[in-house]
Amino acid sequence: MSDTANPTVYEALGGADGIHRLVDRFYELMDELPEAYAARRIHPESLAGANVSLFEFLSGWFGGPNLYIEKKGHPRLRMRHAPYAIGSTERDEWMLCMRTALTEQVADEPLRDSLLQAFTQMADHMVNTDGRASCGHAHPRQQHETA
Repeated sequence: MSDTANPTVYEALGGADGIHRLVDRFYELMDELPEAYAARRIHPESLAGANVSLFEFLSGWFGGPNLYIEKKGHPRLRMRHAPYAIGSTERDEWMLCMRTALTEQVADEPLRDSLLQAFTQMADHMVNTDGRASCGHAHPRQQHETA
């Protein structure tokens, strides 16, 4: 746990409850937005498992409990997404849903901008078609400095 002057991203988002709200809204948008069709179609009919996995991953990635690693080991995001054709369309649609969820759920603009940058780099890293794959991905700041 960090001090109140420099909370982790996990803490700045409101802990598990805040991350659940973000992830729930993200998957609601993926289901609701026709503009997210390509990203949605590479997911199973039920998004419940994806919701749990993303929540568990983000918990640890944001400086909270490492739930995903405890259950499944190292995330190896690119390897785990390799079976799915992810191109620029799927990436952009995924980011549309995440950008919208962040805008709705994260009032702290510097934090939101930092998370948007990290998610953009991560989404770019998942592209495995179109010759657009990248070599690394960002990590959000473990500490969120408040102004």
